[in-house]
Amino acid sequence: MELRTVGAGALTVGAIGLGCMPMSWAYTASQQNGESSLRTVHTALDRGMSLLDTADMYGPFTNELLVGRVLKERRTDAFVSTKCGLLVGEQHIVANGRPGYVKRACDASLRRLQTDVIDLYQLHRADPEVPVEETWGAMAELVTAGKIRALGLCALQKGAQRFPRRVVAGDGWERAAQRRAGAGMHDETIRQLARVQQVFPVTSVEAELSVWSPKALEALLPWCESRGIGFLAAMPLGNGFLTGTLTPGQGFEQDDVRARHPRFTAEMMAANQPIVAGLRRVGERHGATPAQVALAWVLAQGRHVVPVPGTKKERWAAKNARAAALRLTAEDLAEIAALPPAKGSWD
Repeated sequence: MELRTVGAGALTVGAIGLGCMPMSWAYTASQQNGESSLRTVHTALDRGMSLLDTADMYGPFTNELLVGRVLKERRTDAFVSTKCGLLVGEQHIVANGRPGYVKRACDASLRRLQTDVIDLYQLHRADPEVPVEETWGAMAELVTAGKIRALGLCALQKGAQRFPRRVVAGDGWERAAQRRAGAGMHDETIRQLARVQQVFPVTSVEAELSVWSPKALEALLPWCESRGIGFLAAMPLGNGFLTGTLTPGQGFEQDDVRARHPRFTAEMMAANQPIVAGLRRVGERHGATPAQVALAWVLAQGRHVVPVPGTKKERWAAKNARAAALRLTAEDLAEIAALPPAKGSWD
C-alpha cells in the first residue's frame, strides 16, 4: 500500500487506516465477535493498513485489549493510535483532562495494548474545567518519558465549547458531541490547536470528513495543511451509508449510534440515496464499489490526509484497502462535487 506521512515528524503509515471502534463500541453489538475482529485486524495489517485507531473509552477498555492481542504478535507492523480524556460510566460520559489522570490513563493503555510505546496519543475531548494547555503539557511529558511518540487532537464541532463537564447519555450527548451543520463548526478546534501548539507540537488532527460531511475542507483541513499537521479522516464512509449496503427503513439496534442519528431515519436515508448513486456511477467506470470511491475521494483531498474507516468485518477491511490504488480523475472529482448535499443533521 502507498505510504503517507503524518505530521512534521514524518511518521509513516499506510494511506488507509483501520478504525477499530465498531469491534467493541457504538455499532450493532449483536454482531461483535472478538475472534472475527482479531482476524479483521490481521487482514488490515496484511494489506498495509498499518494505522490502528482505538481509544480507552471504546468498550470501555475492551477495544484496546483486543488490539493489544494483535500488537503482542505484530507490533512492528502496526502504528497504534489511542485516545484519552473521556470516561464512560453506566449512564454518563465524563471529560477528564487533569494531568494526573492523563498520565494514569496512558499507563493503563500501554498495559492493555501490550506495548512499550504508543505511536500517537490523542486528546479525545478537552475538559472544560481544566485549561487545555495543562492537559497537553501532561501529554507532552509522556513523550519526553518515551511512552508516546506523537500527540494528536480530536476535533470539536461548533458549540462543543459550551458542553458541561458531565453529559448524561441519552440527554443529548450524541447531538452535542457531533453537531454537523453551520458555518465555523471547527472554530473551537482551531482555537484549541493554536493554544496547544504553543506547548508542544501537534502531529495530527482527527475529524469527520467524507463525501456527505465535507465541512472540514472549509477551514480545518487547510489550517492543518499550512502547518504540516496530519489529518486523520474519521467516518470517511458516512457511518456506513456511503458503502451502498444500507437500505432505508432497515432499522438499527438500540445500542447502535445510527438509531439516534437524524440522517439514518428511513426518510433521510431515502432522500440521500442520490449521493450513493453518484458514487456508484463513478465506481462503475473504475470497477470499484461506492465505498472505494468514497475513500479515494478522501485520499484525493491531500497528501497529509489518511482516511480511517471503521469496520469489524474482514471482507470490508480487505475491500477498503484496495481503495488506496484507486485514482479518481478530475472528471470523477467534479462529478462527486456536483452531488447534492446530504439532508439531515445532528442539529
